[in-house]
Amino acid sequence: MEIIRPETRPHRRADAAYFTGTVWQEPVIEAPEPARVRALRVTFEPGARTAWHTHPLGQTLHVLSGVGRIATRGGKVQAIRAGETVWIPPGEEHWHGAAPDQMMCHLAIQEGQDGRTADWLEQVSDAEYAGD
Repeated sequence: MEIIRPETRPHRRADAAYFTGTVWQEPVIEAPEPARVRALRVTFEPGARTAWHTHPLGQTLHVLSGVGRIATRGGKVQAIRAGETVWIPPGEEHWHGAAPDQMMCHLAIQEGQDGRTADWLEQVSDAEYAGD
């Protein structure tokens, strides 16, 4: 058993290659093999969002606070709120982030496969974010 104390977790700004706006990431768990689970607490400032991406084994998002937005490729932009959980199937192109005027924090849970948990694509345009 291992107890991970909050003061030992690195808190870092997310890589601008994969995010628009200010986003903070705090690892929760990266379990050693043979386990594959990875979880991050991700906080998005208003208007911030991920780039388009997929996950080889899918992803679960659980919104901890605030109001966010999420969309799949070709789908409608939808609001997500504190207490809601979203399942994104393997390989589904999607993005997620904060609402334009509110922060959003979620727990992102995914499994690793062949050393990766996500495949990153292009940035989400302002029109895509707005749902135009």
